[in-house]
Amino acid sequence: MSLSTMNPDFLQDYLYAHIPISQAMGVKVHALTDNSVSLWAPLAPNINHRGTAFGGSISTLATLSAWSLLRVGVHDISPLPTLVVRRNSVEYLKPIEGEFIATATRPDAESWQIFLDTLHARGRARLSLEALVHYADQEAASFSGVFVALGVASTPT
Repeated sequence: MSLSTMNPDFLQDYLYAHIPISQAMGVKVHALTDNSVSLWAPLAPNINHRGTAFGGSISTLATLSAWSLLRVGVHDISPLPTLVVRRNSVEYLKPIEGEFIATATRPDAESWQIFLDTLHARGRARLSLEALVHYADQEAASFSGVFVALGVASTPT
C-alpha cells in the first residue's frame, strides 16, 4: 500500500480512538507521503516547567509518527497485525519553544519487503524505524526505534 492512499483524517481519527494521549497532546496529522508520516503538536498541552516542550511529549510524538508509518504500511493486511514498540531512544538536540513536527521515514524497499515477508511467513516481524523532530525548521530531536508486528502466519497450502 502506498502511504499516500490512506486518508490523513482516517489516521487522525484512528489515533484519537486507539491512542488517547494523541488527542490530549493536540496531535494532528501534518502530512502523509509515499515515504513518510509527519505529525504536528502544539506547545501548550506539551509544555514543561521551563516553558519548552516536555521531553516525554517529544518522545511520544516521535514514537507516534513511527508507529503511524508502520500502521499505514500494514493497513491492507488482514487480520490487521498488532503493532508495538520494542525499544527506542531519543536524542534531544535543542529546546523546543513552540509547535513541533515529528516525521518518520519509511526504510529502504528491501528492509520493508523483508519485514512484510517475515510477518506473512512467521506471523511476527520487527522493523527499525527513524524519526526526526523539527522546531522552527531545525532538527530538535532524533528518534530510533524497533517495532514489532504480531499477526497470523499464512498457512502453507
